[in-house]
Amino acid sequence: MTKTLDRTAPRDLAADLPALPARLSLTPKTMLAGQLDGAWWPHSRDLEAELPPLAAALEEPWGRITRVTVNPSRWPAVPHTVPADGRTLHVAWFTEQDPDKLILLSYTVGRWDLLVIPPATEPAAAARLMAAAAIPGSDLTASVLMANEAAIGRGIRDARSQEAGWESEGGSCMSPFGNPMDRRTMPLPGNGWR
Repeated sequence: MTKTLDRTAPRDLAADLPALPARLSLTPKTMLAGQLDGAWWPHSRDLEAELPPLAAALEEPWGRITRVTVNPSRWPAVPHTVPADGRTLHVAWFTEQDPDKLILLSYTVGRWDLLVIPPATEPAAAARLMAAAAIPGSDLTASVLMANEAAIGRGIRDARSQEAGWESEGGSCMSPFGNPMDRRTMPLPGNGWR
């Protein structure tokens, strides 16, 4: 069986793609109030495609989400409304809002703040961020968590680079100051012979 596409008719590309589940990490219910209520790792920067699965995943634990706010610096397009399961999510943007945070509102239950992990983030880094954002009572903001992860990522990249250098140099000895040592720079043993 063949399928014919009318290339002149407008086409909903999102309808052709399967809906991916929301990747979430939520803070456990405790009396400790923190800066964040968890983390969300979207699959793309398309709010129209990403918000419906998020709202559906949060309906059971948090109730019906009705409004969402974002900082437009991280999203290429911010629609005013997004259809989700036969209802409408109202989307607003504020440049004053933390760019790495998404705010979800419900008429009946309240407000939740989620760290938004960039879609292209490596899985190990995303796992660290999701765990850190779900710590009850944490005072770390979304931007601080992202800056910390950037520093951790630099440290991991530097360690890998040093290890690669070690391997390419044949396993040279390193001084306590991080500089390669050879026979000329090694300290003399107690008998004075090298």
